[in-house]
Amino acid sequence: MRRRICTLLVGLGAAALALSGALPAQAADPRPREPRPAWETRTSGSDARFRGLAAVSRSTAWVAGTKGTVLLTRDGGRHWRDVSPPGAGTLEFRDVEAFDAWHAVVLAIGEGDASRVLRTDDGGASWTETFRNPDPRAFYDCLTFFDRRHGIAVGDPVDGRFRVLSTGDGGRSWHVLPSDGMPAALPGEAAFAASGQCVTAAGGHDAWLATGGAAVSRVLHSTDRGRTWSVAGTPVPAGDAARGVFGLAFRGRAHGLAVGGDYRAGQPSPTAAAVSGDGGTSWTAAPRPPAGYRSGVAWLPHSRTTALAVGPTGSEVTTDAGRTWRAFDTGSYDTVACGPDGGCWAAGEKGRTARLAPGGSGG
Repeated sequence: MRRRICTLLVGLGAAALALSGALPAQAADPRPREPRPAWETRTSGSDARFRGLAAVSRSTAWVAGTKGTVLLTRDGGRHWRDVSPPGAGTLEFRDVEAFDAWHAVVLAIGEGDASRVLRTDDGGASWTETFRNPDPRAFYDCLTFFDRRHGIAVGDPVDGRFRVLSTGDGGRSWHVLPSDGMPAALPGEAAFAASGQCVTAAGGHDAWLATGGAAVSRVLHSTDRGRTWSVAGTPVPAGDAARGVFGLAFRGRAHGLAVGGDYRAGQPSPTAAAVSGDGGTSWTAAPRPPAGYRSGVAWLPHSRTTALAVGPTGSEVTTDAGRTWRAFDTGSYDTVACGPDGGCWAAGEKGRTARLAPGGSGG
């Protein structure tokens, strides 16, 4: 606080000199300003809880959530169109991956045949179910794509190993990958279907899977589109079915962010974020983590150091690649995503949707 007061006084003094002509106006404060992000809320017209979010651009985004709800905007969130698959009212959509305003894939979670994948090629006017889980022991949590053709969906352990689905045709067909390249799961270990970010990809072949619920939280890394995996522990607390890493984001193959904590309301989450600079081989606790449990995280596409994190109790921004996080909003959001043009979106309970205000990304 004292430093901010001094900075304010210096700025006021420089401004006064500039106005008097004693100092050039452009020299009033040569230091770059920190980004000041702000969410601009958008009315979705729905009361669904949106944990699936795909940011195509500043104008176009998809959200997916409870009661089989899928919405699409093409005008920056001013209007949301209900493009929910017919007859999907009993499904719980927890993830959506979109290639553009017309092509998207959604994942429904649940035991047995409640876990399904659907695809649209016409902006949600029609949907095709491309996978229905036949194994009553399997429960799929999230999915990601490496490009427009190749993707994976990840499920909780079956026979002691995480289950991985693979597609090579943009989600039009899926097959279960062999489990011999997957490390054994720890007792109680699972993935969290909280934000569509328990698995993420970067580049054409690398994927990372976040876990919790066991004695330690872990991040698994694949360099061959899910066929084989290595594993690393993280400092994000686990040891309980409600604790662990909930969301991952990678900038390229090296720089990773992990967020999580304890999702139960009122429970402390003292180490809610971690960073990796070596592709997930090792993880370090953020010296100044978010204030509480966070389920979603996203890098800003045109920044090497700036990212956003969201959760039910607020949003934070980091401008130093995840080492320190600064709160900027207290609203409830479950997931966050940024499009290639820098347009960032958030979504959550009671139909909440928002877009990052122009200039809020810090340039």
